[in-house]
Amino acid sequence: MLNDAARNRAYRCAIDAAVSDPSARVLDIGAGTGLLSMMSARALGAVGGEGRGSVSVCESYLPMGKLTRKVLRANRMENKVKLFHKRSDELEVGVELDSPADVLVSEILDSELLGEGLIPTLQQAHDSLLVKNPKTVPYRATTYGQLVESPFLWKMHDLHSNEANAADGVWLTPDGMENIVSVKLQQHAMQCDPLEDEIRLLSEPFKVFEFDFSERPESQRENKITIKTTGDGCVHAIISWWVLQLDSAGSIFYSTAPKWVRQSSIKDLPQCTDDTKDWCDHWKHCVWFTQGRGAPVMKDQTLSLRASHNLTSISYQLLNPNDEACNGNLKADHLTLLPERIALYGDICWRSALITAIKSALSDRSPQTCIVADDSIFLALLVSSLSPSSKVIAMFPGLRDKGATYLQAVAKANNFSMDQIQVIGKRAASLSTDDLEHKKINLLVGEPFYCGSEGMLPWQNLRFCQLMLHIQVQTPSMLCSLLYFC
Repeated sequence: MLNDAARNRAYRCAIDAAVSDPSARVLDIGAGTGLLSMMSARALGAVGGEGRGSVSVCESYLPMGKLTRKVLRANRMENKVKLFHKRSDELEVGVELDSPADVLVSEILDSELLGEGLIPTLQQAHDSLLVKNPKTVPYRATTYGQLVESPFLWKMHDLHSNEANAADGVWLTPDGMENIVSVKLQQHAMQCDPLEDEIRLLSEPFKVFEFDFSERPESQRENKITIKTTGDGCVHAIISWWVLQLDSAGSIFYSTAPKWVRQSSIKDLPQCTDDTKDWCDHWKHCVWFTQGRGAPVMKDQTLSLRASHNLTSISYQLLNPNDEACNGNLKADHLTLLPERIALYGDICWRSALITAIKSALSDRSPQTCIVADDSIFLALLVSSLSPSSKVIAMFPGLRDKGATYLQAVAKANNFSMDQIQVIGKRAASLSTDDLEHKKINLLVGEPFYCGSEGMLPWQNLRFCQLMLHIQVQTPSMLCSLLYFC
């Protein structure tokens, strides 16, 4: 983010424009490294505000706050910026702040815009920390969307069809239970620019919501949008992004729009003020998958889209007879996974490689006791169906009882009995010999995949190895020399 030159220039110009009064009282919420705070202090100094105005900043994450202080000191600004190691809702006027701030600077934005708590932060700031009608940087944020067709993206949603193409006998989503494993119903942050050739646009960009930072935002809203399609096809997803108007005059903008939008000549669609925009991974585009089997459309067809937002997210529903309504109350056996996991479980080559590896490990070694070390429902099903006489112990540290309920639902379709599966629902450190029923372990497998840890660094999945070490240390006589990693 610090290397995003377009972002830095836009914020610098907007802060210089907003901090025009020598007596300005600036509040920066979420200091990070302190860059915006230092821009504010420099702008205040440029208008003769040293000793008259003030710059206050809060950073609740202590390690980051310590870094902020070091950066301020290195730039000789430790006496120009008041730093508080607190959340903004812990600040009080008359305690930390001498008086309400008349300039608010913030950058609590994620790829979806709202996910880092923008709305509740602005609400509390307007209620307790700001004057009426303050200047704000940014001034306004607008979210946009566009209907697209993309078989590539659809592979991250339609697991059942991909399994049918694989035809390998392992069914994560058996017939009649097509949606028992589905993608999480939310916007998913992705880099869509590299997928430009895999995407066919079915509408022009459309405005979804506007958020005015200078006013107290509403907690939730709903907006019905009329969209005219630009071609025949099937709406697989809605790709969305946001645009910041950083100044009140409407001359400084920053956009996270996809490349094909930035390179277009669409009128009334603000772009980055700077003609050049660096590649960035801190703010991606967002993908919302159409429910059901997608929405077939014809050119010049009029569609209605209902968009709604709560405190932290934006959601969509196509109001179209072809679009299946989503049941928000999922059944107990229903699992939701991230798109990348759905795509992986439907990948023919990946499935074939694991099937070959497990068959090799199971050959001439039956019956056995196998531990599935992670949350891999694929490996649990695979070992159980390939070796009905084996005992399968599924750790499922993230899925837990939900994973057990799922396995029970799909057992018949995969030709195994739940009598041969034991779901422990524990991490390796909590495993005991009683959990293993004092059985000798012949096989240890894992992808590795840990539900709920998808955002972790890849090597953190190597806690798979911790289970092996734990068994070796605690129960050395129970672990066979054969270990198999997938």
